[in-house]
Amino acid sequence: MPCFKERFPWLGGDLQTLRDTFRQEKLAEDVGKKLKIKIPETPSGICGSGELIAFLDHPKKSLRPHGLVMLVHGLGGSSQRQGLRRMAITLQNQGFATLRINLRGSAPSRMLAPGTYAASCNSDLLPLINTAKELCKEFAEKHPNQRINSRIPLFGVGISLGGTILLNACLNNSIRKNQRAALLDGLICTSSPLDLQACTASIERPRNRIYQAWLVKRLIKQTLSDPFGLKAEEAKTLTSKFFNSYYSSSIRAFDTAITAKRWGYQSVDDYYKRASPIGELFQNPKCMPPTLLIQAKDDPWVPSKPIEDLRKKLSFESQTKLQIILTKHGGHNGFHGIQGCWGDLLVAKWLKQILSP
Repeated sequence: MPCFKERFPWLGGDLQTLRDTFRQEKLAEDVGKKLKIKIPETPSGICGSGELIAFLDHPKKSLRPHGLVMLVHGLGGSSQRQGLRRMAITLQNQGFATLRINLRGSAPSRMLAPGTYAASCNSDLLPLINTAKELCKEFAEKHPNQRINSRIPLFGVGISLGGTILLNACLNNSIRKNQRAALLDGLICTSSPLDLQACTASIERPRNRIYQAWLVKRLIKQTLSDPFGLKAEEAKTLTSKFFNSYYSSSIRAFDTAITAKRWGYQSVDDYYKRASPIGELFQNPKCMPPTLLIQAKDDPWVPSKPIEDLRKKLSFESQTKLQIILTKHGGHNGFHGIQGCWGDLLVAKWLKQILSP
């Protein structure tokens, strides 16, 4: 892949970040097969069991996919977001099947499961991964190959917080449960927060007040639309004038009132510490499956320092399967270049590369 170069007029981190908001592309009709996956209640017991919706898409030009790619959206997103759908289409054109996930609380899973998701939500994610592995076996059985008959490979691609969620799941599986078999055959994280505390501080900068107000507004709307209802305390907080004012709304305030409590953390600081994958990546980088982290230095939301520090650490490691691509420009999950979305093309090419003998 050539180095990333910005495409006019999307110059600078902010315009790269906002490009998909300003310009809606005409994508192919969404014909993904809807799947329902059962999930248990959250560890705290506050959010009950339910179902999540995922959409399965087949590759465009072959019967047997190179692999199945789970695509996980970011904060306030869904499987219908333009960036995620465009990446899925790019992968399908390159011979991959894709499974677009909708996490707890995101549309269209909103009507089937109570509560909201978090940066570490393994109890919700593992049923999705188990379903994906069954699909990998079905693909292999329907379209056998002499070299690989058991199943096709399963990959994960996470956008922003979706990458953090996948990282936490892989680290939890490999380290805390001492599992030898990797949860995924490969993982790519694009603009994903490794340190939640640092990321929240970055978003709370005065220059990002509009971004933060937009994100919090989406999260509040998503939470209040819960058909299973909210606790009286939660509803009172989310509908208060103070919480919804431009100058007081923040990601940290939302995580304090909703996310940390719902997922059983003692406090928001406890949540940010335990749900940040940076510590485990520093200590155990060798436990990961082949993993690619993509980050831009001009990302206005996610600071690049944690990933730069990790890259320095990896320079002294051997036999690690963790790779980092750090670009000067690209914004937050932007990477809009001369030939289209450079990030989407990089994801497809890297996955095909690790499939090579």
